[in-house]
Amino acid sequence: MKLNTAAAPAFTHKGGIASRIKPIDELRRTAAACFLWEDGFYESGEAVADRLRRLVALCDPLDVRNVAIEARQQHRLRHLPLLLLRELARHPDPIGRTLVSGALPAVIQRADELAEFLAIYWADGRQPLSGQVKIGLAEAFCKFDEYALAKYNRDGAIKLRDVLFMVHAKPRDAAQADLWKRLADGKLTPPDTWEVALSGGADKKATFERLLSESKLGYMALLRNLRNMHQSGVDELLIWPALRDGAQRSKALPFRFVAAARAVPQWETQIDEAMQIATRDIARLPGKTCILVDVSGSMANKLSAKSDLRRIDAASALAVLIREISEWVAVCRFNYNASSVPSRRGMALIDAIGEPSGGTYLGQAVAEVKESFTDIDRLIVVTDEQSADRVGSPAPGCKGYIINVAANRNGVGYGDWVHINGFSESVVSFIAATEALG
Repeated sequence: MKLNTAAAPAFTHKGGIASRIKPIDELRRTAAACFLWEDGFYESGEAVADRLRRLVALCDPLDVRNVAIEARQQHRLRHLPLLLLRELARHPDPIGRTLVSGALPAVIQRADELAEFLAIYWADGRQPLSGQVKIGLAEAFCKFDEYALAKYNRDGAIKLRDVLFMVHAKPRDAAQADLWKRLADGKLTPPDTWEVALSGGADKKATFERLLSESKLGYMALLRNLRNMHQSGVDELLIWPALRDGAQRSKALPFRFVAAARAVPQWETQIDEAMQIATRDIARLPGKTCILVDVSGSMANKLSAKSDLRRIDAASALAVLIREISEWVAVCRFNYNASSVPSRRGMALIDAIGEPSGGTYLGQAVAEVKESFTDIDRLIVVTDEQSADRVGSPAPGCKGYIINVAANRNGVGYGDWVHINGFSESVVSFIAATEALG
């Protein structure tokens, strides 16, 4: 058997030359844009989950913990970080198993995630919880007040009271002990939410108008229910201030506004204004920037089975964000070739980027951009990286960033490029921070 042999080349799903990367880098690229168990354009959700499990065992436990926390806190993914911590709990390195107790409270940010973690933990058969898992879940349980527990106290296979009994959490004080007793007895005060009101038969219009008037409707609930409000005739004079005033404080990702505008195109102007307000505190990018958006056919893939949004929507929303915070910007699109996009803003820019079709020839597109824009300071490519170029990715010729918006196994954006995974606004902050460090 020969050991002194060259490694076999890696390829994208389109047949282009891909970069070979370390297991931790592969874990990051798979995790940051992964909606767990959702099928992609090229890979099944199960195949992606299996790859994540394999990679966790190959990576340093501390790196796995950090990826899980980053996935939840920066990319705002919910189930993916829970899977990573479940695999960390059985990592071959004992240190990994000890890290779980501190990571669980950082990752679990909604009360229902307590039960979701146990469902993932027992997905391949019920087994005793490790001591570190119990410690972490017990600490996480203490974070939630009555409103949060009641809101997510759902009638699933694993209930919140089941988690409470299994982990033997200790209450901080008498008030929390009383709260947990009422949870166990099924006597929590129902939360004043739109779900509870409507499931109880309340009038939809009256419910939304009351919650808006009393400032009891969360921003994400507002965005997701704009269609319901439009259909039920909710007073627009209540909607617009809530949409505008809460935008800057919200944690809504740019593509959430795109989804809202798709649901209620009649209100696109107001949603567009809110989206631009939400970007005001993002770090600015000085100098000249060129954004190159992948509009190949694979970008038409949905983010999840229940979503109307596609990879192209996430990519275009990022382009809107980068355009807003750039001192000077040119926006281009590419599939077989690169072409310029009209100088527009907000939803109008998304429309100008257009619909996905055709192949992915990133190398050719980058070469064309370099020829057209010879004095730019940075080139930012937003893509699923499934290039068909057999020569790999050429050097950017300036500061180069490839933002990967898919969970596919192999990609091209390495080497001379700074590679970034995911499509939250944090990727833009990362670019600004990277350049500030020189």
